[in-house]
Amino acid sequence: MGEVMPSWTDRYWYSPEGLRLHYRDYEGPRDKPPILCIPGLTRNARDFEPVAARYAGEWRVIAVDLRGRGESDPDPDPSRYAPRFYVADLLKLLDQEGIADAVFFGTSLGGICTMLLASTDADRIAGAMLNDIGPVIDQEGIDRIGSYVGRDADFPSWEAAAAALAERNRDKFPNWTDQDWATFARRLCREASDGIRFDYDMSIAANFRAATEGPQGANWHLYESLAGRPVLILRGELSDLLSQEIADEMAAALKGDAELVVVPAAGHAPNLEEPEAIAAMDRLLERVMAREVEAEV
Repeated sequence: MGEVMPSWTDRYWYSPEGLRLHYRDYEGPRDKPPILCIPGLTRNARDFEPVAARYAGEWRVIAVDLRGRGESDPDPDPSRYAPRFYVADLLKLLDQEGIADAVFFGTSLGGICTMLLASTDADRIAGAMLNDIGPVIDQEGIDRIGSYVGRDADFPSWEAAAAALAERNRDKFPNWTDQDWATFARRLCREASDGIRFDYDMSIAANFRAATEGPQGANWHLYESLAGRPVLILRGELSDLLSQEIADEMAAALKGDAELVVVPAAGHAPNLEEPEAIAAMDRLLERVMAREVEAEV
């Protein structure tokens, strides 16, 4: 994790309920779909710094903070911390910006939002990357997330934050260096007056737990809504959220449209800086552009 960051503009839009929501806008051509980056449950736009570092300028890159994360307003009604509300927010952003379609890069929850949006507005999706998420989620991963989501912390320093996060997650990313953990901490946390804290509204935990109580149903119909467009399935080799079996079934279900890439020595979720992930994203964008050219002929 040591890329040189391109510049961006902080921009805002409003949810249907009037929440002020934030996104980073990295400039790029307006004559092809932008890359729309959607983070995971407790994460924010900073997670996609590697994507911007590689593609900004060649592509317009939009990295959003979902409601209650990063610089976006918290929701006074925690029951609205749910995918259908995030999807409504994303559609409103696309409409505000006059974006007909985008290449959706969705990590975990962001991939769920991508599949849900495809089920109602598939024409808005020029291509999709699902980062370590699918229509069936392993209970082991749900339990792990449930064990920490909504539990705030106040680390006395950035070094302490990095050390604590490394202690909790090292088994999922065994090859990360101290610098990798330091970068991870700065993406996940923010500096507050009383220390270093996680950069999300702790109230998201209640709705997460309510939504994940009991057996989880499969959502293959949502995933299959992506048929006919280029899809990349990224799976961390050590993932406890997306099994190899389900990832293989996903690739088979959209045979010809979906490519499955397993990122070695990575858990949930690959950080999109791994060579395998970078090469796979390159190929996805090449397929998107080939499809755009075909549509123009």
